[in-house]
Amino acid sequence: MPLANAVALDALAEAGALIERHIASGAVLGAVLDVRSGARAVSRSYGTATSADAIFLLASITKPMTAAGVMLLADRGELKLADPVRRFLPEFRSGARSRITVKHLLTHTSGLPDQLPENIELRRRNAPLEEFVERAMRTDLLFEPGKRYSYQSMGILLAAEICERITGTRFPEFLDRELFRPLQMNRTALGLGRFALEETQRSQVEHGPPHGGQGAPEAAHWDWNSSYWRELASPWGGAHGSAPDVSRFFLEFLVPAEAKVLPPATASLMVRNHTSRLGTPRGLGFALGTGAGAGCSEATFWHSGATGTLAWADPVTGTRFVLLTTLPATTARQLVIQPVSDLVSQAA
Repeated sequence: MPLANAVALDALAEAGALIERHIASGAVLGAVLDVRSGARAVSRSYGTATSADAIFLLASITKPMTAAGVMLLADRGELKLADPVRRFLPEFRSGARSRITVKHLLTHTSGLPDQLPENIELRRRNAPLEEFVERAMRTDLLFEPGKRYSYQSMGILLAAEICERITGTRFPEFLDRELFRPLQMNRTALGLGRFALEETQRSQVEHGPPHGGQGAPEAAHWDWNSSYWRELASPWGGAHGSAPDVSRFFLEFLVPAEAKVLPPATASLMVRNHTSRLGTPRGLGFALGTGAGAGCSEATFWHSGATGTLAWADPVTGTRFVLLTTLPATTARQLVIQPVSDLVSQAA
């Protein structure tokens, strides 16, 4: 999208005005919109986000970052997508688990659930991530591996556990060293990393789902704004980052031949459809297709987050889009995220 184009500029102005209206009404407390095409960029902050570099809890935009960490090890010959998970997690081998592969984990086709049945209970007692891992390895499967697509955070968790066992390094440290720093994502960390909680935007949890705490006083020690959750570094949704950093990450896959960290073939593989027979297009960690915006092409790769975030890149137009907000997606998706994305994508 040539950002100098009058139509595109009008769309960006309309998108910005829409965000500002919701900021002024108090519906959204803070947001950053970052749109880029080639060397041109528009990055604007709103409300409590006083800078475009404001740090937000990214939620599930974390998933493709985790997948990229797994693929770094694949490039080094440490694992293969076709490897059974039991090769790395020997305790994960009973019944159909023995047939789950690394690829199943990254494409949401493993049969694992999105969240554990005891998810909220674990959060309430501030359970360590290791307990989530242990329970994910023995929770009931929902279906035979590879037979269906079903969005599953627990598969992404086990993919990160594989990385930890291979490298002997905590996954947040591995991602920081091998992915974030090489891509100059200096305002990003899995968990809080080197950032203080006060440096990040607070989520409007009262408008979110039950697992976000919904603003209940008794949930303050485990909700999305708590030190517990922000420091947990869940590899399915615990990354913090700025909008320009998320855009840098997506650039790695927009023109694979120019990828800085991943080999071109790997960057291309991650945004290829691996679930064509299952009805929902998925890459490795990425969602694919037109669901990100009304004007997005089928080649678009994207991800959204429950905390009120959306990022996409469209290889057909060369456009990258990131919108980070403090308003959880249960409300923000219809109110601001989808309308803004539609405006920008249709003008590209």
